[in-house]
Amino acid sequence: MLYLILSIIFSVLLLINFRIYPKYQISTFQAIAFNYPVCFLTGLALMPKAQHFELNFSEDWPYYALFLGVGFIITFILSGVSTQKMGITATSLANNISLVIPVIFSLFILKTNGRTFDGLNYLGLFLAIVAVGLSTFKPSQEKIKGKGLDFLLPVAVFLLYGITNTAINYLNLKYITSSDRTVPVTLVMVLGAVIAGAVALIIQLLRGKEKIEGKNILASITLGMPNFLSFYFLILALSAFGNSGAFVYPLYNIGVILVSAIIAGLFFKEKLTALNKVGLLLAIVAIALISWQDIQGIF
Repeated sequence: MLYLILSIIFSVLLLINFRIYPKYQISTFQAIAFNYPVCFLTGLALMPKAQHFELNFSEDWPYYALFLGVGFIITFILSGVSTQKMGITATSLANNISLVIPVIFSLFILKTNGRTFDGLNYLGLFLAIVAVGLSTFKPSQEKIKGKGLDFLLPVAVFLLYGITNTAINYLNLKYITSSDRTVPVTLVMVLGAVIAGAVALIIQLLRGKEKIEGKNILASITLGMPNFLSFYFLILALSAFGNSGAFVYPLYNIGVILVSAIIAGLFFKEKLTALNKVGLLLAIVAIALISWQDIQGIF
């Protein structure tokens, strides 16, 4: 459970970075593009002394890991386009509700044996999905610019976030057979994101859409370190719970939402709607139901 808690904490630190970027006029796109090299260096620092980084294409997993890293960037770019065309609310909901995809795959396709689910656990999963939707929904007055098939953008965000999370679960299940492989495999994923992020940034620079500034590079440092650590501890949490994405992802998502809501209220004075409050209460109930066996074990 410690790994899961640490993953939640570092994920919230990511959100705090994004929350304060507008105040300092930080380019979120540049910060994300530059944060992946920082992620890579953080991973190298955590590499066990007996190991070193290498790309061995005689095995299958480096290809999967590299493509998954590219998927991170594609998902981010698509989220940005969806936000511009279809609004923050639709895109945010698509992102958060996407947890149903790794949950379904974990239970019925991957069939991980790390957890045995009973009726209360399944009820908790259902409430978690409802809670995520209610607690993140924000009524918006923004005008939707989307035309034609743009309404499919949130659907694409939903699918890509779900697929990347499912792919992480699969990669962890099949290729991270021991904890000492966590950093090497994760570094290859990050390398894919570094390459894709660099290509995306170069394209934006050539189009005149971005101009590199030192403050954006500095911002990437405070983003990159917690980014790698949130991902690193999430993989360790999956391993600790027998690669049960159906258990880990709902707790991870609603944990991030609960902690973020508390911090947003305390430090950023953000208001919660009645629906948000109901969603947060349901989230607590969902956590209790999903992990009732673990809670029972404590007592």
